[in-house]
Amino acid sequence: MNKKPLVIIGGATGVGKTALSVKLAQMIGGEIISADSMQVYKGFDIGTAKIRPEETQGVPHFLIDELEPDDEFNVYEFKHRALKYAEEIWERGHIPIIVGGTGFYIQALLYDIDFTDEETDKSYRHELEQLAEEKGAEYLHDMLNEVDPESASAIHRNNVKRVIRALEYYHETGAQMSSHNTEQRQKESPYNYAYLILNRKRDVIYKRIEDRVELMMDEGLADEVKGLLDSGISPDSLAMQGLGYKEIADYILGKCSLDEAVYKLKLNTRHFAKRQITWFKREKDAIWVNYEDFAGIEEMTKHIINILKEKDIV
Repeated sequence: MNKKPLVIIGGATGVGKTALSVKLAQMIGGEIISADSMQVYKGFDIGTAKIRPEETQGVPHFLIDELEPDDEFNVYEFKHRALKYAEEIWERGHIPIIVGGTGFYIQALLYDIDFTDEETDKSYRHELEQLAEEKGAEYLHDMLNEVDPESASAIHRNNVKRVIRALEYYHETGAQMSSHNTEQRQKESPYNYAYLILNRKRDVIYKRIEDRVELMMDEGLADEVKGLLDSGISPDSLAMQGLGYKEIADYILGKCSLDEAVYKLKLNTRHFAKRQITWFKREKDAIWVNYEDFAGIEEMTKHIINILKEKDIV
């Protein structure tokens, strides 16, 4: 008993997490911590659909616009910073609301998972990085698939850092990272929490993604990416690998036409949303909240507050 309260709002990209989370925060005295791997970077605004200052409606937001583009941001860094902010929010007598689509980050915080960030054999890491450079990301992903198929299926082949981390873990311990994570997920959360997954019909999510990409282009995504590249940010930097940046950077660098870049961005975002939904479906104790079941955001927010009351969170 006496566990600290925590609210989590997850869901696929484009589902509508931002507006609902602000509304909920206003009604329950909440402050928002972003669980997004890209919105933490300064200058990456349009392509991440970053909340604008006027859209926050006075609700404090954390882990947005905090890092420079060449800073590394990973699950360890997220958990460390998010916990610090959560403690401060509790001290103010408010409720932390974790909002985002990076399920891996949410999981780390919610179940206090130890993803083991130990000092590893640097020579092996360099060897893997060299292999990725010489033979490509897919070659490295195939290596992981041979020793840990479950991790390979959960990690996109282009996410070289996470592939390397899983291979390092196997190299160091002889155990699969996926088995370790499964074991850690069995831990009981130290919080009194509600894990809410916002959802819409798949075709509606895809249509919202298409419309959002068009809006991003109208708002100047190409100019934003060009400005970032012109400022000296490498197209190979971790931040520039994010959705919307990699595709448009290819256009800016003359690797494809603008139409091709926009097509790829829409396609890659749809695929990303599909992977997010698959991830969230595996989460235990998650409560799915479907937009189609409610007349509007007000009714939906009231339903969520009733869930929080039942759990003695509010």
